Amino acid sequence: MKLRLSPAAFFAASMLSIPLALSPIVTTPAYAIIVFDPSNYAQNVLQAARALQQITNQITSLQNEAQMLINQARNLASLPYSSLQQLQQSVQKTQQLLQQAQNIAYDVQQIDRAFQTKYGNVSMSATDQQLVADARSRWQNTVGGLQDAMRVQATVVGNIDTNRTQMSALVGASQSATGALQATQAGNQLLALQAQQLADLTAVVVANGRAQALSDAERATAAEQGREQRRRFLTPGTGYQPGNAQMFHGNN
Repeated sequence: MKLRLSPAAFFAASMLSIPLALSPIVTTPAYAIIVFDPSNYAQNVLQAARALQQITNQITSLQNEAQMLINQARNLASLPYSSLQQLQQSVQKTQQLLQQAQNIAYDVQQIDRAFQTKYGNVSMSATDQQLVADARSRWQNTVGGLQDAMRVQATVVGNIDTNRTQMSALVGASQSATGALQATQAGNQLLALQAQQLADLTAVVVANGRAQALSDAERATAAEQGREQRRRFLTPGTGYQPGNAQMFHGNN
């Protein structure tokens, strides 16, 4: 049995077939095809990672250099605290007392002159009045030396409180030092404080030694003078002359 189409249906079928016959074949151009190369991609990622690591290393290096400059600035920073003036004042007070030594000062020539005239051998030609005057002068030297020693001791004791304050401040400055220079300067000032304390100790030893030396010299000279006075006393014609002593007067 054959299927017969009407003229209208045949025309419609013919019209639908025309576009299919006239439509061109659509193809994808060659340049639009994306080709993925895993090896090339991995190499590019590796290069990018290396570049990032170099940048990170450069940043770290700059940070280290900046920190180094900061540390250098701290190491070069000077200590804001100084105890030099207080230490100098303490030394000057002790030194002034030593310079104010009474009678026989700390001078070699003056000491030699004093021992040639008032200490050591007693002159046999000196008068009794001169012997008494020399003995009194030596006694005054001894008393003056003892007074000078006590004044030096009092000054050194007064410096103890000042030294304690300075030591506390310097130790605090050393502990809070931000750099090597500040720590060194604090250490140097602590050494200066120790030197000042040693100077005070030296002054006390010297003053005490001077007082002791004057006392010993007075005692030695007094012994020599006593022998001379005894010799004069026992020398016939110049010393003691016995005589008759009448203690009571009675009525005859």
